[in-house]
Amino acid sequence: MKFVVSSTDLLSHLSAISKVISSKSTMPILDNFLFGLTDAELTITASDLESTLITHMELDNTEGEGVIAVPAKLLIDTLKEFPEQPLTFQINTDNFSVEIFSDNGKYSIVGQSGEDFPELPEMGEEEATSVTIGPKILLNGIEKTLFATADDELRPVMNGIFVELTPESMGFVASDAHKLVRYRRSDAASEFESSFILPKKPASLLRNLLPKEEYDVKLEFDNKNAMFTLTNYKLICRLVEGNYPSYNSVIPKDNPNKMIIDRLAFYNTVKRVSVFSNQASNLVKLNINDNQLVVSAQDIDFSISAVERLSCEYDGEEIEIGFKSTFLLEILSNISASDVRMEMSDPSRAGLLLPVETEEEAEDVLMLLMPMMINA
Repeated sequence: MKFVVSSTDLLSHLSAISKVISSKSTMPILDNFLFGLTDAELTITASDLESTLITHMELDNTEGEGVIAVPAKLLIDTLKEFPEQPLTFQINTDNFSVEIFSDNGKYSIVGQSGEDFPELPEMGEEEATSVTIGPKILLNGIEKTLFATADDELRPVMNGIFVELTPESMGFVASDAHKLVRYRRSDAASEFESSFILPKKPASLLRNLLPKEEYDVKLEFDNKNAMFTLTNYKLICRLVEGNYPSYNSVIPKDNPNKMIIDRLAFYNTVKRVSVFSNQASNLVKLNINDNQLVVSAQDIDFSISAVERLSCEYDGEEIEIGFKSTFLLEILSNISASDVRMEMSDPSRAGLLLPVETEEEAEDVLMLLMPMMINA
């Protein structure tokens, strides 16, 4: 088989799907791209068994058809060195030799039989749920929650994003037992209730692909796999099995103490003061009273401490509460509002951080952070 393709066009498609290839793969065939040519369409697949990314390219100049596995790293490293030009691929499917002709030269690669490449998982049509989602909604849902997922080998369900579809909204939830993020959109919904847990790796692959996507994404999932169909790409991934914990029961409902503060000023203050916190605990204390927030930290071992005062709007009784500064900074950097509202009930219960104004009316963002004990 033979085809002509633009070097930069091919490189951009291969770079996007190459991120799925694992360096620790136990199957040598998975270090390859699977090229398939049918009716002037080139289909390229990359997989690590758990996740599979497929891209399609329409080509004008092709001969024959077939499949072959081509070494991924070698091909990408080669394409990176070419300026924009047409490349001719001539492939012998009997001995798997691949010859690439450029303007000035010829490059020879040995591929492998495409038949050895693992087959794609099939969707159970009876159990499969199908919805279409705007790319921006899906991207925001992943970006707002991915940072809060856990790395917990004992509880794999916590290592992914819990995606919840109801007739009213679409929700994304992530938690590592210290912090929890819930992102809901009322402008995306499904006819009936369903949910799944999206693993971290396919979520970050989608985060890379979605910014360039202009059209709605088709999402199909059953109890084992999910498939995301974009304009030029298709991602199929195995879902995390198990039941996600009941996260709503963790969110405190009645919080009499409410503070509104400039998010950036709060973030910068915590960042400066946390330099003086104990390196093991990263504890920063917040003392709030009379429209004033006092942020403090100390490390007794090195006899260092820091205190900063900020003005805020506060409604409630005086409260002193401690948080791990790294988690607090992560949450503040992932809220995209100029002012943030913090709701607390007492120093031993979780604090809620919410944007005062959301970017879009349809979105509902809630972030929760567990406090740390303050040793008097």
